[in-house]
Amino acid sequence: MQLIEAIILGLVQGLTEFLPVSSSAHLRILGEILPGAQDPGAAFTAITQIGTEAAVVVFFWRDIVRIIGHWCRSLVGRIPRNDPDARMGWLIIIGTIPIVVLGLLFQDQIETTFRSLWLVAGMLIFFGVLLGIADQVGAKKRALKDITVPQGLIFGGAQALALIPGVSRSGGTITAGLFMGFERAAAARYAFLLAIPAVFGSGFYQLFKSYDQPGVFTLGETAVATVVAFLVALGVIAFFMSWISKHSFMPFVIYRVALGSLLLVLLSTGVIQA
Repeated sequence: MQLIEAIILGLVQGLTEFLPVSSSAHLRILGEILPGAQDPGAAFTAITQIGTEAAVVVFFWRDIVRIIGHWCRSLVGRIPRNDPDARMGWLIIIGTIPIVVLGLLFQDQIETTFRSLWLVAGMLIFFGVLLGIADQVGAKKRALKDITVPQGLIFGGAQALALIPGVSRSGGTITAGLFMGFERAAAARYAFLLAIPAVFGSGFYQLFKSYDQPGVFTLGETAVATVVAFLVALGVIAFFMSWISKHSFMPFVIYRVALGSLLLVLLSTGVIQA
């Protein structure tokens, strides 16, 4: 039964990681609904995100290789430091700083307090509404090449908010990008690239810890969930990048608000515990 639950959670992780609906919130909620009725834990969430982030590496492989290559060549003066891909390498490094700092400072709260379902419900609704506002008022004129260092830090700060389940890593960074006037596709692409160092760092750190601190699921069950998440995520990335080039984020806004409201009702009536 545990293996089946792990597969279900891996499937949901793959489906929701790149949509602006918060995969960690979905895993947290499902943990209270599935027969086992327990929080899968921050470690399980972080490790399965290795699978979804591996899908990003596969999908954006050419971009990633080009960015790393140009960044390395700019260090030794073989190409100008203001080369767009070299700049993107620096912007990803700079944008990663906030989540690393805050992740270390609030590690205990991330694994305990921040996983309260009351907080998850509030974040789903609040950041859902914020995404809707940003999508309506954002100019959507700036491209990736227009990102500045201060904007990279703002993107990074928005990503760091996803340490709280319910915010959404992609949703938070995309919302920040829209408020700053970036195109939907540009904000999403940078959000996906920006997540790579943070997710892999967090995931492998939690994997290392899991050897000494067993969680709800065994490492074997977690590995199966991670593979499932990877396979599903490949299709979701392709769908999402195609969707946002033609449609607004309103369906995701409505879904977030509806899910958060339903969760508040379930908590208020005692159907599930926070």
